[in-house]
Amino acid sequence: MFLSTTTNNLDAKGRISVPSDFRAVVGDGGFDGIVVWPSFDGDYLEGGGIALLENYMRSLETMDHYDEGRMALQRAIFAESRKLAFDGGGRVTLPRELADYAGLNGTATFVGLGPRFEIWNSKKYESHIGDVRRLARENRNRLVSLKRAGGQA
Repeated sequence: MFLSTTTNNLDAKGRISVPSDFRAVVGDGGFDGIVVWPSFDGDYLEGGGIALLENYMRSLETMDHYDEGRMALQRAIFAESRKLAFDGGGRVTLPRELADYAGLNGTATFVGLGPRFEIWNSKKYESHIGDVRRLARENRNRLVSLKRAGGQA
């Protein structure tokens, strides 16, 4: 599970250190790296490990093969994804087009979201987090314990 928020330096060659706890999450997917793609929700990158993409594929397989929504999701996620291998120091090299899409320069902020993560322009994320906290406060009553919902706690 991807947890925490970490800001790391992005060098002129596009190399950035992936947080060590993030590296541990993707370590057993048969590929020693991460997968990232441009978010279709905003000017940031989304990512995870191969297991996340396999989960997305299983979900997409429940849709009709010729469904336009399925095809759009496949293109937006799989066709735009880049597999980024870790170097000896736990860094990856972000392709220029991905860094440009997210406006990454100098630093980038990794945001853990459980099964996936985001990579943001650090200043944009700092200005965004206040709105996120406000929205979370407004929606906290939507969190239902499993015990109360009839499941196991």
